[in-house]
Amino acid sequence: MQGGVRVIIQVRNRVSDFDSYRAARVKSLFNAESGCNFDLDIDAELDFEWQIGVVVGPSGSGKTSIGKVIFGENLIHDYTKNWPGDKPIIDAIASEGDFDSVTGALANVGLGSVPSWLRPFHVLSNGEQFRAGLARLICEKPEKVVIDEFTSVIDRQIAKIGSQAFQKAWRRKNGGKNQCVLLTPHYDILEWVEPDWVIDTKEKTFTRGRLRRPKFELEIIKTDSRYWKYFKPHYYLDLPMPIAAEYFVGVADGELVCHLAVSPRFEIGGYRATRLVTMPEWQGAGCGLKFLETVCQLHLEGYGRKGNKYPTYFHTSHPQLCGALRKSKKWVQVSAILFGGNKARSRQSMNRTSKGNVSCGYGGHFRAVQGFKYIGEVER
Repeated sequence: MQGGVRVIIQVRNRVSDFDSYRAARVKSLFNAESGCNFDLDIDAELDFEWQIGVVVGPSGSGKTSIGKVIFGENLIHDYTKNWPGDKPIIDAIASEGDFDSVTGALANVGLGSVPSWLRPFHVLSNGEQFRAGLARLICEKPEKVVIDEFTSVIDRQIAKIGSQAFQKAWRRKNGGKNQCVLLTPHYDILEWVEPDWVIDTKEKTFTRGRLRRPKFELEIIKTDSRYWKYFKPHYYLDLPMPIAAEYFVGVADGELVCHLAVSPRFEIGGYRATRLVTMPEWQGAGCGLKFLETVCQLHLEGYGRKGNKYPTYFHTSHPQLCGALRKSKKWVQVSAILFGGNKARSRQSMNRTSKGNVSCGYGGHFRAVQGFKYIGEVER
């Protein structure tokens, strides 16, 4: 469809003219002599480089028909098909490919929940299946693809954030060459997809030009541990509550988005941040890291416990988060260990510090934990 200034998309759907009693009665009642046929003509200008297009409109308006002919062949992709039932998605996506590329694709489309990576596709929620399907598509890197019923079966908040996450990952991973057409009945995702062009089958119009993604404000509130119960199901570790911690939550439009706990580590001249969680429906919006850095900056400026202007230390084993922190000028890496420390020794230390009877401790796991220190916007 590229190469010409003007392209006319023509859809001609024809079916048999049934003459049964019921068909004849419907025709006589509603004057529907040719209502079983469908015609659609849309002028489009596709003589420019583009990566993402959207065909939007109500059911029965010709979206799927356009999707079948838009590249001159049927390239409609079903993200729910061909998933093995006996493998977690981390093994099912690009099984011969690079591990970091797969985890990167999952994180890029907003499926950053590590426990979800270890589950087969069929046990995931609708939203998780949607994101897993997009991650697989990004790893497969088809030159041309059409996705039907895009965001049709998922929560609208997940649809918006997931659309934003997908378009960013698709543009970044495919080097500006591969083309994707999304077919959807939902107009609410258009600004989040930021498509290069839109065909509206209801209005029978073609519009060229990227839309601006909506902005949202994230309010950060200092609180106690009362909100942790909402975030805990999405945290991949089971650890004791941090001692003497202050808690922070990010809220957007009255919805809980992010969570972080910060404990004093004055013996080393710092704070320690832990329990960073972003709600699944907000993963991929890019707010988790900004939320973490904002809280760390507040502590660096003396707004933490006791007003000390100390840096904040943060440990994680999430590969994509580690990569993001290493690239940032606001962080320096201070440690990297393959497995956790001695849990008994940790328990003894906690008992000495609290002068109590602590029955648990940190450590004993087998995770490649990496430590970082927040230094803010300074020259290294």
